[in-house]
Amino acid sequence: MNPLKALHAEQGQAVWLDFVARGFIAKGELKRLVEEDGLRGVTSNPAIFEKAIGHSDEYDGALREAGDRRVIDLYEGLAIADIQAAADVLRPVYDASGGRDGFVSLEVSPYLAMRTDETLAEARRLWTAVARDNLMIKVPATPEGLPAIRALIAEGINVNITLLFSQDVYEEVANAYIAGLEELAGKGGPVGRVASVASFFVSRIDANVDAQLDALIAKAGAGDGAGLEALKGKVAIANAKLAYQRYKRLFAGPRWEALKDRGAQPQRLLWASTGTKNKAYSDVLYVEELIGPDTVNTVPPATMDAFRDHGRVRPSLEEDVGGAERVLSQLARTGIDLDAVARDLVREGVQLFVDAADKLLGAVAGKRAQVLGDRLDRQDLALGALKEPVDKAAEHWRAEGLVRRLWQRDAGVWTGADEARWLGWLDIVEAQAAQAGDYAAFAEEIRSEGFTDAVVLGMGGSSLGPEVLAETFGRRAGFPRLRILDSTDPAEVRAVERAVDLRRTLFIVASKSGSTLEPNVFRDYFLARMREEVGDRAGRHFVAVTDPGSAMEKAARADGFRRIFYGVPEIGGRYSVLSAFGLVPAAASGIDVAAFLDGARRMVRSCGPDVPPPLNPGVMLGLALGHAATLQGRDKVTLVASKGVETFGAWAEQLIAESTGKQGRGLIPIDGEPLGAPDVYGSDRVFVSLRLDDGADAAQDAALAALEQAGHPVVRIALASREGLPQEFFRFEIATAVAGAVLGINPFDQPDVEASKVKTRELTDAAERDGALPAETPVAEDGGFALYTDAGNAEALRRAGAGSDPESWIRAQIGRAGAGDYVALLAYVARTPAHLAPLQAARVSLRDAKRVATCVEFGPRFLHSTGQAYKGGPDSGVFLQITADPDPDLPIPGRTLSFGTVIAAQARGDFGVLSERGRRALRVHIKGDVQAGLDRLRGILA
Repeated sequence: MNPLKALHAEQGQAVWLDFVARGFIAKGELKRLVEEDGLRGVTSNPAIFEKAIGHSDEYDGALREAGDRRVIDLYEGLAIADIQAAADVLRPVYDASGGRDGFVSLEVSPYLAMRTDETLAEARRLWTAVARDNLMIKVPATPEGLPAIRALIAEGINVNITLLFSQDVYEEVANAYIAGLEELAGKGGPVGRVASVASFFVSRIDANVDAQLDALIAKAGAGDGAGLEALKGKVAIANAKLAYQRYKRLFAGPRWEALKDRGAQPQRLLWASTGTKNKAYSDVLYVEELIGPDTVNTVPPATMDAFRDHGRVRPSLEEDVGGAERVLSQLARTGIDLDAVARDLVREGVQLFVDAADKLLGAVAGKRAQVLGDRLDRQDLALGALKEPVDKAAEHWRAEGLVRRLWQRDAGVWTGADEARWLGWLDIVEAQAAQAGDYAAFAEEIRSEGFTDAVVLGMGGSSLGPEVLAETFGRRAGFPRLRILDSTDPAEVRAVERAVDLRRTLFIVASKSGSTLEPNVFRDYFLARMREEVGDRAGRHFVAVTDPGSAMEKAARADGFRRIFYGVPEIGGRYSVLSAFGLVPAAASGIDVAAFLDGARRMVRSCGPDVPPPLNPGVMLGLALGHAATLQGRDKVTLVASKGVETFGAWAEQLIAESTGKQGRGLIPIDGEPLGAPDVYGSDRVFVSLRLDDGADAAQDAALAALEQAGHPVVRIALASREGLPQEFFRFEIATAVAGAVLGINPFDQPDVEASKVKTRELTDAAERDGALPAETPVAEDGGFALYTDAGNAEALRRAGAGSDPESWIRAQIGRAGAGDYVALLAYVARTPAHLAPLQAARVSLRDAKRVATCVEFGPRFLHSTGQAYKGGPDSGVFLQITADPDPDLPIPGRTLSFGTVIAAQARGDFGVLSERGRRALRVHIKGDVQAGLDRLRGILA
C-alpha cells in the first residue's frame, strides 16, 4: 500500500498537507492527493501564502478584479477564497469521517498573538467569512492565546492550536479545550460538532537543542562529548512521545468520559514542523518516528513526496517510552533547560510568523501598486550614502511593528505624551467619504445660488490647504472662484474686497478653536460690509468651519450663518486638509469631493498599518527625512515642485516646520528657493521634488539629476495628473509623523506658536487700552529704514561691525550666517508679486554667496506655519524681519483696533519670542514706500 495511505488505514494517523495555493486547488492537484494518497487535511500560514502570491502570477487577475482595497483586505480576499475552495474539496473527507478530518486551517494574524480580545475578534470574523464547517482557526499557544482558545471552543468554533513546544503548555491547551467543551455543553451546544488539534512542533526543537549540544561538545574536547553527541536528533521525538502519553491521560477518566458520552471528540495531537532541517538526518525522520493512533502529521510537500517514495510505516509513537524519558533526563543533566528552549521557540515562532506576514503583505502591496499603475503617485528615493542607514531604520520599524503601533495610536512611538489625542487624521478620509453626499449637496446649493467667489478667511492649516486647491485646480465652470485671505495687512484685505462682488460672494470662516485672532477680525470686517450690502441676509453669505462647541460655532449661530461644518477635535490644524477644513472650500469651488477622497484613499491604503516600511511610501519618506537630519545634519528640506502644483510647498512647509521644529531639533523646510548648481549648496540639504508629469520642467529635472550626482539625497515624487494631489497630503502627513518619531519629538503640538499668540495678545490689549502700541527706540535709522533689535543682538551686531547706518547693521546681521545656517526674510507686508520679486532675488544672491539655505515668508501667515520651527527648532536661523507702516490703515468694525495695529502687534510679538529664544534677529522697518524699501533691501543683501 502507498505508505501515505497506510498511515491512516493501518495506524489511525491522519496526514495533512502544509501547503495551499490557488492553482494547486484549481488544477485538481489537491483532489488527486485526497484520492491517491489519502490526504485528510490542509494547513496554511503566511509563509505559504507569501510563496503562492508573491512568487507567481496566478493571483494577479484576482487582484485586478478586486479593485483598490486595503492590503490586508486584498490578502484576506485571496486567502479566504482559497481556503473555501480547499474546504470544498475536502468536504467529502469531513463528511465520511464524521467531522474528524477533512479540515483546512486558516491562521489569525500573528500580530495579535499577544492580545486575547483581538485574537478572539479576528477568529470570529474569519470563521464567519469562510463559512465552512470544516474550517479550523489557528491560534498560537501563547499565554494570551489560551483564554481565546477556550472561548472559541465554547462558541463551537474549531481551533488548531499552533506553536506548541512544551508538554506543560500542551496540557494547559488540552485543559482549555476540555473546559471550552464543558462550557458549550452547559449551554446545550453541539459538542460533537467541535474539533481541535494541538500542533506540537518537532524539528525546531532539535535545531535549537542540537546547536546547544554542539557548543557543549566543543567545550568538552576530544573524547568527552560522545554522550552529548548521542542526544542529537533525539530530543524532539522524545518530547513528542511523552506529550502523547499526556494526551492519553488527559482524554481519559470521568471528566472526559462525560463529554465523550455527549459525542465530544478528543483534541488530537498534530505533529508540526516535520520537515527535516538537519541534512544528516533522514528526510522522513519526524514522520517515521511519530506514527500512532488518534494523531495527525502535517507535512510539507517535499516531506510528503519523500515518505510516499521510501517511508516505512510502523507503530513507532509508543516505542521505548522509557528511552524517551531517559533522553530528557540526560538532556537536563547537560544543563540545557527544555522548558526555556520551548519558551524561546514560542517567541521565535511568533516573530517568524510576523516576519512571514510582513513579507506576505509586502508582496500584496507590491502587486497592488502594479495594478494601480499611474493611479498611484510614484516615489523614488535616491539617498546615496543615506540609503543603508534608512534601510536599517526601515527594518527596525518593521521588526518592532512601529507602523502598526502608529496606527494603533500608541504614543510610545513618539514621546509618550499626548500624541494619541491628535491622530484623528489617520481615519479622516474614510469618515469624510461617508459624508461625500452632504458635500455634494452643499456644492450644488452654492452653484445654484450663483455665487461668483468663495473666500476662505483663515490662517495656517485652515488656509494653506485650500490655497493649494485653489491654485492647483483653478476655477470650475459654474462654480465660484476660490480665494484665500490669510493676512491682516490692510492692503491684502482691501485687495480681496476689490476683487469680488460682495453680493455674490460666499465667505468661509475657518478656525478650529474659534478663538484665533485673524479669522475673527476677518469675519467682523466682512460681516459688517455684507450687512451694508444685503442687510439681514448677510449671514446667508457665510459658512463656518470649526470644531464643535467653539466660540466660532456660537457666533455663527448668532449671526445666522448658512451652514456650520465641524472639524474633528482630534486633528490639529496642519493635519486637517482632508477634513472639513479642506473639503468645504473644495466643494464650494466645484471639486468632486467623493473623487478627491477616493484619490486620497489610495495613499492612505499605501501607507496603512498592513504595509511593511520598505513598501510604505509615507513611512520611507519620513525615515529618509528624519535620518538625513539626525545622521548627516541634512535638516533643510528643500521642496521643489512642477508648475501646476507649486503651491503645495507652502502647505508642506507648515506641516513639516510646525510639527518637527521644537526642543532645539527639527526640519527646516525651504520652499520657493529656485534650484541652482550643486556648488551653491552646503551639506545640509535634502531635496524633495513633486513632479507633475504634464507640467514637468526639463531644466528642473536636469538640476535635480546634477544634485543627485553631487551626492545630495533627492526624493522624487511623480504625479500623473493634478488628480493625484490628494494622495500627497496624506503621504506627507504620515512622513512628518514618522520623521517626528525619528527626531524624538511630539509632532502634534506647537508650543512656540502659542507663545507668539500670547505676546501678540499682550500688545493688542495694550493698544486697545492706550490707543497705540508701546513706543520703540531704533538701534539705527535713516530716511528709509528704522532698525530694531534686543540688547543681546544689538551688542553682537556692534561687535560684528554695525555702525551708525542701517546698511552696516543689515550686512552685519547677514554676516552672522555660517555653514549649516539658514537666512529667513520675514516680511510683514502685502504678499504681492511685486513685493516678492526683490525678496526672491535677495535670497538667491544670499544662497549663492554664502551657500546657506534661505526662506522668504510673509507675516502673519507664517506665524501659523514655519514660525514654530524658527523659534523652537534648531538655533541655526538668521532672521531679518521686515515691517512697514500701513498706507492707508483699515479699521475693524466693532473693535478699537485697526488691521494695521493688528499686523504690527503680530510682528512685534513674533520678534519678542525670537528674542526670548536667543535667536539672531534684526527688524527692518520700512518708512514710506514699501516697494522702494524692498528694492533697497535687495541691493544691500545682494
